[in-house]
Amino acid sequence: MQPVKAPAQERQRWLLPVIMVAVVIAAAAAMVARELYPARTRAPEAAPPILPSESTLPESARPGPRDVRATQDATQHPLYETVRQLLQTYFDAINGKSYARWKTTVTESRIKDMPEDTWRASYRTTQDGTIVVYRIETGPQNNARVLLTFVSKQDTADAPLELPADCIRWSVIFPLAVAQGEWRIDSGPTGASPQHEAC
Repeated sequence: MQPVKAPAQERQRWLLPVIMVAVVIAAAAAMVARELYPARTRAPEAAPPILPSESTLPESARPGPRDVRATQDATQHPLYETVRQLLQTYFDAINGKSYARWKTTVTESRIKDMPEDTWRASYRTTQDGTIVVYRIETGPQNNARVLLTFVSKQDTADAPLELPADCIRWSVIFPLAVAQGEWRIDSGPTGASPQHEAC
């Protein structure tokens, strides 16, 4: 006895679910790949920011631009805009000599380390500029670190004792912590030992 051949319609009936499953698996794999490798697949939204260069500024223009800028790597971090606004307020407070505004950018421990009279004496003649964020790293328990550089101009008498210069290039790591539901600049060993050199 010869086997009965299934009509073409019945053969197609089981083929459709197989194709649908393959399509669903392919779509899911594409979504997972997009989440795992966002930096490689995402097209740049804008041109890389133009970073200020302190070395090209005439001495009269130092410390340079007062707006916070960043490398492309830093701008792609999810916290970048929050960090940029925090740092802008921080440096604006120093440049504008507003202790009350500065206090809104730092944690309570940092405020205790620098009461108003100490702060005013430290930043009496300071003007900061050429501020560039290079990297943002998030850590556990609402902590982060920001690697940045900036230039300060000040009277030589107000410069650090180990570097009595009126123009200094700083490379620092600011520790950040969440305080009262907001990111603030914290005190800690990473922020206490910056690298610096005369301009």
